Amino acid sequence: MNTLQHRVHIHSNISVISIVQRLSDIGVIFIGLYLVSALHHAVFDEQYLLLLMTAIIAFVTVAGFTNFYRSWRGMHIYVELFSITRNWIVTAAATWLVLSYTAHFTLSFDALVQWFLLVVVGFTASRSVIRYLSGTLRKYGYNNRRVCVAGSMPAGIALLKSFGRSPWLGFVVKGVYDDVVSNDLNGLPYAGNLTELIREARNGEIDRIYIAMHMKDEGKISELVKQLADTTCSVLLVPDVSALNILQSHPEDINGVPVVPLVDTPFNGINRVLKRLEDIVLSSLILLLISPVLLAVAVAVKLSSPGPALFRQTRYGIDGKPIIVWKFRSMSVMENDAKVMQATRGDARVTRVGRFLRNTSLDELPQFFNVFRGEMSIVGPRPHAVAHNEQYRMLIHGYMLRHKVKPGITGLAQINGWRGETDTLDKMQKRIDLDLEYIRSWSIPGDLKIIFLTVFKGFINKSAY
Repeated sequence: MNTLQHRVHIHSNISVISIVQRLSDIGVIFIGLYLVSALHHAVFDEQYLLLLMTAIIAFVTVAGFTNFYRSWRGMHIYVELFSITRNWIVTAAATWLVLSYTAHFTLSFDALVQWFLLVVVGFTASRSVIRYLSGTLRKYGYNNRRVCVAGSMPAGIALLKSFGRSPWLGFVVKGVYDDVVSNDLNGLPYAGNLTELIREARNGEIDRIYIAMHMKDEGKISELVKQLADTTCSVLLVPDVSALNILQSHPEDINGVPVVPLVDTPFNGINRVLKRLEDIVLSSLILLLISPVLLAVAVAVKLSSPGPALFRQTRYGIDGKPIIVWKFRSMSVMENDAKVMQATRGDARVTRVGRFLRNTSLDELPQFFNVFRGEMSIVGPRPHAVAHNEQYRMLIHGYMLRHKVKPGITGLAQINGWRGETDTLDKMQKRIDLDLEYIRSWSIPGDLKIIFLTVFKGFINKSAY
């Protein structure tokens, strides 16, 4: 089978559940708009029909870009609901922009908001019902899959354990097959060696096999896959990436070739758009609210000591490209050289007003202009001075991975107390570990949580001199 035939086969293999999901999503969008027209005592005329068709086309297009209609079997429902809501946000924004510039659009903003909220509720209800019904059928033995793991790598063991905790997924766990009996199977049954696995697979006793072996066992993996090609089992590889410092590990298909990113940014495609929208909306609101504070601090800095109110320092931005970061001047010097000394307790360079600004993080407020301009994000790894970057990139493994995203005003490290002076390598290591954890687990709700906690835990810190 050539590459084109293989890809056509994959894309044509759409499950019944996927078809039901597609139809229910279109139905929810239609019902939501119809209810809005009824609430406003309006006739469902050509304008509503144009709005409906534009939204459906946009939603299907966005879903295609995000690979939304893949199998959600084994994924938590919250992940599915977040993904569909994210797609609907982008769809609603795109639909409004298209119609506002290309048609005589008279529907009120209130009506559009009502439609948006009704569809969100509808998506939540429909997806929950589909999950419940399919889970119920699987509990009674319909559409079940007998699964096992070949090899005893921890990732494979954890995968089988998760199936056992979620019977609604319809995965019946047979156990672990390996030539060496491991004592660390975490309560899972040892089902036999690899020869027995191949025999049972050929007899049709197994539906799905997860290969969880170390990279050094490449020869054994190749031979096992070759033997299993003579069966009807689905064979999936659990990558041995436990020893690698990965940022993203979602599988991708590039021109028909499967790849697993090990180091990548989470802000691609729709995520990039959503992150930028989050920054624009929040930075605009915050700048509007803090404008009196900005003015008062600028006057205080200017009157307290000679020099400008703002201090501009070169920092590394996304992909390690230099950016100019703005801060209120808190020192009597303007260090931006190849050697920059971190502020320490009782530092004579810090002015009296500057000490208050640093202790309360008010010196960071001008960076909201950097966010609005697109050079920074509100949430992300804190930018370090270029001199410190060059120093620590040689000392800490994976240090520069934090530059796969835009630097932020606050971040996971800051709300956990790792800010201020890093007088030991261990302190900087803890900060970097949290920065990389943020990149791995990024989400908009996570950003909002960090922003909220910053108000209580991120502004005032005893380590900020």
